[in-house]
Amino acid sequence: MVEDDAKIAKVLLDYLSASGYQAVHIGDGLQALQRLKDETFDVVLLDRMLPGLDGVSLCQQLRGFSHVPVIMLTALVDESDRLDGLDAGADDYVCKPFSPREVMARVKAQLRRAGIHATTAMPTKLFEVNETNRSIAVKGQILNLTQVEFNIFAELIRHPSRVYTRQQLLDVARDDFRDSSDRTVDAHVKNIRKKIANFSECADCLQSVYGVGYRFELG
Repeated sequence: MVEDDAKIAKVLLDYLSASGYQAVHIGDGLQALQRLKDETFDVVLLDRMLPGLDGVSLCQQLRGFSHVPVIMLTALVDESDRLDGLDAGADDYVCKPFSPREVMARVKAQLRRAGIHATTAMPTKLFEVNETNRSIAVKGQILNLTQVEFNIFAELIRHPSRVYTRQQLLDVARDDFRDSSDRTVDAHVKNIRKKIANFSECADCLQSVYGVGYRFELG
C-alpha cells in the first residue's frame, strides 16, 4: 500500500490484516518504486497524490517491469482523472472517501482474476512442483534439474506472469551460489529452457523481459 495519509493507511492496514493479508505500507512514491523493483507483491494499493513521485507516474514506471495488479486510490473524482490513472496502467480505481470493505472486495477481485489467469494459462497438471523432494515434473515427467535450477524455476512457476529481475532470481538461489553475479542466472535459465524444449506446450514459457529479467508465461 502506497499511501501518505497515516489515518487512511492505518484503517486499510487493519482491514487487510483482518482479511488475512500481509501488507507493507510506504508513504513516499520514490521509495515505493524502489521497493517494487526489489521485491514482488500480489496487489498494489496506490494513492494518486504522493510525495516524491505521484501515483500516475509511479504506475507508468511500474508497468515497465511488472504486471502486478494496481488499485488506484484518489480524492480526484473527475472522469479525466480516472482515465489518466487507467491509461497509466491501473487495473481498478477507487475514489475517496471509500468504504474499506469495498477496497477489500476489490483486492479479492484482483487476486481472483490473477488466479483465473494463471489457471487458464497453465493446463491442469502440466507443471507439478514437489517441495518435498524438490522436483518439478512436466506432464508427469520429472525434469533433471540442479538445485539452483529448481529454486529458480519453481519460484517462476509459483508466480506466473510476474516479472523477476536477475538479482531477485539470484536471491532465490543465493544459498546455492553466494558469490555468483546476477548474469549467472542467464546461464541457468538457458539450461532450464533446454530441459523443457521437448515439451511443445511450454517450450517458450520462460520469457525474457528486455532490460529487466524473466517471467513464466503460458498461453
